[in-house]
Amino acid sequence: MPRLVKLPWIPDERQWAAVLETAAGEPTRNRVMLALAYDAALRREELCLLRTEDIDPGRRTLRVKAENTKNRMERVVPYSAATGVLLWAYLAHRAKISRARGPLFLSESRRNYGQPVTLWTWSKVVRRIALDSGVERFSTHTTRHLCLTDLARMGWELHAISAFAGHRSTESTLRYIHLSGRDLADKLSKSMDHIHAWRVEALTRMEAAEQAAR
Repeated sequence: MPRLVKLPWIPDERQWAAVLETAAGEPTRNRVMLALAYDAALRREELCLLRTEDIDPGRRTLRVKAENTKNRMERVVPYSAATGVLLWAYLAHRAKISRARGPLFLSESRRNYGQPVTLWTWSKVVRRIALDSGVERFSTHTTRHLCLTDLARMGWELHAISAFAGHRSTESTLRYIHLSGRDLADKLSKSMDHIHAWRVEALTRMEAAEQAAR
């Protein structure tokens, strides 16, 4: 009996725009965390456990240590130039909290000032963004799903997406390929609806012309 695979949910363009618009009002730390979570397809743990020495600004890459990953596989992943600008601004801000090397993302609350941001803190930030943007299904894992899906949409090969995601096998990666295929099916369906509407309109015009000729 075939096993049903539940495809990961991702926001559509309107929903993603709403999330980004809401996130624009967040502190620099939260914005750079969201940007890195998408750019590098990071899991929540991988993001929160990043350290200052994991960042290579010159090459715009970050190292995800094996001990912080789900599958105990280290990887080096890139981030965008726009995220690099945001990260540079955050590092300047972080220096006002602590100049010591160590955890990249630090708390600024009175209770835990200068301490590493916890998984739960990040979950609360993302949940607040989800509620404020009206995209309640948005979660800490959505950015990872969206990034990998976008890579599939851009035509990346299966093994490349798998390596980028840190998947031990390509089975998990296939979910994003399937989702990309579903997007194509939706586009095809909409195109066929348009063609069907055009044919119906053409037939209607032909019938009207025939009736007028009679």
